[in-house]
Amino acid sequence: MEATDVETFFARLAASTPVPRSELVFHDPYTLLVAVVLSAQATDKSVNAATKSLFAVADTPEKMLALGEEGLKGAIKTIGLFNSKARNIIALSRLLLERHGGRVPSDRAALEDLPGVGRKSANVMLNVAFGQPVIAVDTHIFRLCNRSGLAPGKTPLDVERALETVVPLPYRLHAHHWLILHGRYVCKARKPECEGCPVRDVCARILT
Repeated sequence: MEATDVETFFARLAASTPVPRSELVFHDPYTLLVAVVLSAQATDKSVNAATKSLFAVADTPEKMLALGEEGLKGAIKTIGLFNSKARNIIALSRLLLERHGGRVPSDRAALEDLPGVGRKSANVMLNVAFGQPVIAVDTHIFRLCNRSGLAPGKTPLDVERALETVVPLPYRLHAHHWLILHGRYVCKARKPECEGCPVRDVCARILT
């Protein structure tokens, strides 16, 4: 995709949603981290349904440890992989207290050292919680970037690196949200809504 087309791509997405937000419900870095860990292979809607009652009783590392792994399992049992996710959340809560004074770290290496937190999750935290202009490549963004020709790549890391190269700086902070929302609701996996797509005239899928 040409640089002018990339500019058009993001300018139109920005016009439709000037200040995009995460669809996960949270109120601080810790609750966001828990929600992000729970969101792996799960929908934001299902995570929000579970965390509404969970965060009412356990919204800090201390309270999560007091709830315990079995109590946490009961609160998130509607979410896929809840056994391993509960184990990871209890473990990361303990490490936050032991290593970081109970606070969520704002650097990638420390985040990725936490159980259940990989590169994508770390990028979400850096972007959403700490305002860093990084892009977390999930399945929606990976599909969108390859399908549209915006930033093709064989792996999520390839796509992330390509996006770092092509996304204009003024759009970098919110690029993650614009792309995920577009991939989730317009450029869908099975039936992309090309007819109403605001960037169809610069999309490789349409032009080739």
